[in-house]
Amino acid sequence: MTFTLKPLLLFTFLLLSCNSGKLDIIAYLPNNLKEASAIETVVGSDLLWTIEDAGNKNNIYGLNRKGEIIKDIDVDNAKNIDWEDLTSDNNGNLYIGDFGNNNKKRKNFSIYKISNLRTNDAKAERINFILPKKVKPEDFEAFFLLNNNFYVFSKEKKSSIILKIPNRIGKHTAKVISKFKLKGKDSKITGAAINKTGKIVVLLNHDKLWKITNFKEDNFLNGHVEALEFNHNSQKEGVCFKSNSVVYITDEKNGNDNGIIYEFKID
Repeated sequence: MTFTLKPLLLFTFLLLSCNSGKLDIIAYLPNNLKEASAIETVVGSDLLWTIEDAGNKNNIYGLNRKGEIIKDIDVDNAKNIDWEDLTSDNNGNLYIGDFGNNNKKRKNFSIYKISNLRTNDAKAERINFILPKKVKPEDFEAFFLLNNNFYVFSKEKKSSIILKIPNRIGKHTAKVISKFKLKGKDSKITGAAINKTGKIVVLLNHDKLWKITNFKEDNFLNGHVEALEFNHNSQKEGVCFKSNSVVYITDEKNGNDNGIIYEFKID
């Protein structure tokens, strides 16, 4: 079955199936990473990259597969207002999504481009964006890069929007490409990723992952949408592709329990 989404109109998606899935633990995050809000692989690096969200350092952390911090980079010209997600490009650049907006009062948003992950002190280039007129501020927590455009997803209970922003240094007005609602008790989107071929999108939630295929251009939710349920619920914030059939997922520290890096099969 295929779902049709018309831009700027609200639809409810009847998900194709709900498959229970096991999250395989591959490592525990370091105790000092309390609020890991993302995970990303980068071309030319063997590390898994993460950040923390609002109220934490302006740092990027490179982890090995044991969850140990191998690289700790201070981004000294980028303020962590509310860093929420990471994405990367085919040239080895890493992008930080500073667009969290829990109180819905923020009007200016940023994406930071980091070109050198070998140094201990990085300088970021900045891509700024604002919302179109008459579009109310939302809380944004997820994005990915496709065809040199960023696609940013809002985290909402009732309905979500997708923004499109060019990957170009400077200030831009985002374009709203669609408004949608995913069916389910909890449909908030906390992370997003697209595979290397640009053919598979995943959207993350605390207890499930939505896998999207067979879409055309950037009409992502016009494709085949499948809900893949996890075997437990936690504050999962980060997702990226390991391969076309496996993703990495992270959750945040919970009390005395460290955050975890998982592998999850999507096929």
